[in-house]
Amino acid sequence: MLDGVARRTRVVPDPGLSAALGTPVWFKCEHEQHTGSFKLRGAYHRVATADPAARARGVVAASAGNHAQGVAFAAATFGVPATIFVPAGANPVKVARTRRWGARVEEVPGGVEAALAAAADFAARGGRLLVHPFDDLAVVAGQGTIGLELLDQVPDLGTVLVGVGGGGLVSGVAAALRARRPGVRVIGVQSVLAPAFAASLRAGRRLTAVVGADLPGAAARGRGVPTIPGSRLSGRPVLPRPAARPRTIADGMAVSEPGALTFALATRLVDEVVTVDEAAFWEAMVLLRRAGLAVEPAGAAPVAALLRHGRLVQGPTVAILSGGNIDPGVASRVKSLAAVATDDVGELRTTA
Repeated sequence: MLDGVARRTRVVPDPGLSAALGTPVWFKCEHEQHTGSFKLRGAYHRVATADPAARARGVVAASAGNHAQGVAFAAATFGVPATIFVPAGANPVKVARTRRWGARVEEVPGGVEAALAAAADFAARGGRLLVHPFDDLAVVAGQGTIGLELLDQVPDLGTVLVGVGGGGLVSGVAAALRARRPGVRVIGVQSVLAPAFAASLRAGRRLTAVVGADLPGAAARGRGVPTIPGSRLSGRPVLPRPAARPRTIADGMAVSEPGALTFALATRLVDEVVTVDEAAFWEAMVLLRRAGLAVEPAGAAPVAALLRHGRLVQGPTVAILSGGNIDPGVASRVKSLAAVATDDVGELRTTA
């Protein structure tokens, strides 16, 4: 279904992290996918398998950015109109690129949930096709093709780390791996400022977390100050002082509640979901920048987890770099930080 549409993205080894963690570490470069994100896979698969009549009436979605581009790409491929609802303040780079694919973009006051509600209402009123960003079996199946590629690319795969927002990617990858190689560990990663999936798995039920609220004890860890021992970057503030309710830099995973479908799948298939502080995202993006990889904060989440939760790694490990649609201001800051960090990438703060 995705042959000839989605790229079979490359995997690249990282010698520094491999040495630091004592096992081969690879990056799966989904940030090099068409539209700059893995989201193309699920969006295209949903549109391709939909009822042709509904598809012809138009495709509708809600997204902070990457899913929007995937849906717009799919709609353009099938020659049907696309309307995308985005939350107020969405990443302007992602919004502009969505429009370039020919989609109409509507901004909605509030967060992702408000955009989802507006999209669902618009789709229902016109009999249009609604493409949910994560809580849809066809979307999950499309994302799962990454797992199938990994089994071919890294035959002795032991652990996969996956960024988590609503859970479509982690549940799709886990389902694909469990079907072919059940012994592979699947670890999800979230920000401490958007921890709904991690908290829900611990509680055994879906919880709604206020996106921006810190987990207990996380405030002292995550104030946006990267710590790279031995470099001039250590201890240097790189983010403004947070507001009373700080928001994660990883806008692509700022979801307040897991999907019903994705939570049910993850409960059975995912080994663990961990959280990382905001500073870890910056450290990860610096590491990736120095490896020649331009990755957005949410896409760098698995690498942030390697820096903070190295104990989770068992055997050859892949970190899925899920997106590269980085805000220009963030990209500029990462470039500056990478220029002054003088130590080897393997010396970034890893916690075994």
